[in-house]
Amino acid sequence: MDRLQEMGVFMRVAELKSFTRAAQGLGLPKATVSGAVQRLEERVGARLLHRTTRRVELTQDGHVFYERCRDLLSDVDELEGLFRDPRQGLVGRIRVDLPSRMARLRFIPALPAFLAEHPELTLELGTTDRAVDLVTEGYDCVVRVGNLGDSGLVARRIGSMEVINVASPGYLAAHGRPRGLRDLARHQLVHYASTLGQRPDGFEYPTDEGYQTLAMAGRVVVNNAEAYIAACLAGLGIIQSPWLGLDAHIEAGELVEVLPRLRAEPMPVSIVYPHRRNLSRRVRVFMDWLAELLASSPGPGPRTR
Repeated sequence: MDRLQEMGVFMRVAELKSFTRAAQGLGLPKATVSGAVQRLEERVGARLLHRTTRRVELTQDGHVFYERCRDLLSDVDELEGLFRDPRQGLVGRIRVDLPSRMARLRFIPALPAFLAEHPELTLELGTTDRAVDLVTEGYDCVVRVGNLGDSGLVARRIGSMEVINVASPGYLAAHGRPRGLRDLARHQLVHYASTLGQRPDGFEYPTDEGYQTLAMAGRVVVNNAEAYIAACLAGLGIIQSPWLGLDAHIEAGELVEVLPRLRAEPMPVSIVYPHRRNLSRRVRVFMDWLAELLASSPGPGPRTR
């Protein structure tokens, strides 16, 4: 293992605060990771990490060294690609996470063409509806749908997803078709909560003063987009879901749009990544491709039906 590789190993240990987790993420034996950091400390003549039985923390010297390593490895990556034909394929590994339904319907079908153009690129794809920890879990970038909190990460807004209200024909046959907000008092809403135990938001609708929510009855709460739509197909209630993927169910007659004038606020779509200045060429090119792919997603018809 050369010096640059040792620096990369040290950075992963520092970010994950664990030799064991760093070894698992890098696919290396724990002894190899520990030895790399020890050799690095001996070479620089300073203790870089505080080690305890429960946690690993950067020392004061370690903080300084970590920042310099990050800049150096970024510069090396840029230097290696300085004279490379920009039309050449990408080299290396990218780890990305997308919402499960977006990955299945939009991302994965387009992936063969992208990988064919870059045969030396390896992709690690996470598909989850939870907010993954980019640094701890080693992601280069993630796609997030919805409003973002102040996480200290860099967010690139690439578009928005129209949200529509749908129900199954069986549900509507049993409960009637709602024509306005007042009708919702006798209807059920399938509730969505990213973390089970949270209080569901209710039915969101537009007003002259902005978007508001109406508390609604509901006997099912889910935390996954696929389960959310499955519950609606099963006739368990109305859902407010992004248009993506619902069009096939609507065309097949499995779902029906209701209250088209009372659609919830469109959900922003963003690519989120850790550091603006330390992006490798492969990550930049990949994110540009991803942004173009997802920004072209079609939407539903107008609200006037």
